[in-house]
Amino acid sequence: MVLLESPIDPQPLSFKEPPFLHGVLHPNKKLRQANRLFENQLIGPESIAHIGEVMFTGTADGRVVKLENGEVETIARFGDGLCKTRDDEPTCGRPLGIRAGPNRTLFVVDAYKGLYEVNPWKREVKLLLSSETPIEGKKMSFVNDLTVTQDGRKIYFTDSSSKWQRRDYLLLIMEGTADGRLLEYDTETKEVKVLMDQLRFPNGIQLSPAEDFVLVAETTMARIRRFYVSGLMKGGADMFSENLPGYPDNIRPSSSGGYWVGMATIRSNPGFSMLDFLSERPWIKKVIFKLFSQEMVMKFVPPYSLILELSDSGVFQRSLHDPNGLVATYVSEAHEHDGYLYLGSFRSPFLCQLSLKSV
Repeated sequence: MVLLESPIDPQPLSFKEPPFLHGVLHPNKKLRQANRLFENQLIGPESIAHIGEVMFTGTADGRVVKLENGEVETIARFGDGLCKTRDDEPTCGRPLGIRAGPNRTLFVVDAYKGLYEVNPWKREVKLLLSSETPIEGKKMSFVNDLTVTQDGRKIYFTDSSSKWQRRDYLLLIMEGTADGRLLEYDTETKEVKVLMDQLRFPNGIQLSPAEDFVLVAETTMARIRRFYVSGLMKGGADMFSENLPGYPDNIRPSSSGGYWVGMATIRSNPGFSMLDFLSERPWIKKVIFKLFSQEMVMKFVPPYSLILELSDSGVFQRSLHDPNGLVATYVSEAHEHDGYLYLGSFRSPFLCQLSLKSV
């Protein structure tokens, strides 16, 4: 076993004790009231956007699809070829973050291909920024999520790593690689800027209602960072919410003026959090990945879906749970629209709809 190569070279990371799951974090089964939509008609609807009453998402087989009247219709593909295995992902493409722009178009990031604008009505696809374009000398290997100003001028987006691709996200988390970035793209000048770097798996991103800051989920560190893009604090950064009860994925606005954060793995307290335990024991991580594939390791991580609502200042407001992920599994995002939460997932063959009145 000593002779086996480990794919990762992790460094020790230290975390605070996870927050106790009581009060607003007390476990419940509210996510189990959700209805599954389009079951077995799509796979991995990671992120969701609406234009009017029409819903759109990107799927694990490389498609951007329109969801209307119970029908799933392909409107764009950024890659080509078969999308059967993890080895196909880089050529097939993997659309992740999706947003509605001001002109009834969609802005979409593909983990492997870059940043796109899609006109879903005319099926027109425009590449805005290719992943092949090095930004300040570093390639983008894992473009993840985006948020767009109301006028459509600026797009803020995350590149989770320049080393690891999306298909190796578990290696990125386990190694604790600090090579992720927050970037800004100007749709008029075509200029790209690096706003923050050395982030550990920057993931979901959300512009504030006043458009003065962006929030960035730093998944590996179980926290959300804030970067100021305008006003007196412009160019500054601080911590918005730390020591979260799980590992944050996408961040989306809530109608209360706060934010919804999706999490597919929690840091149990009371209980045992495997990722917390391993964080200070890099040698165990090395051994695990010498012996097991990523898919096998995923089987050791108990599924637990959690949607956390944060206030506009980052305070925990309420939480919606599905212990064991029986109904809503592998939750990546909670997208609020017209009194409902639509729950995206990075690997389930459905999305979920939850009435906010019922919870």
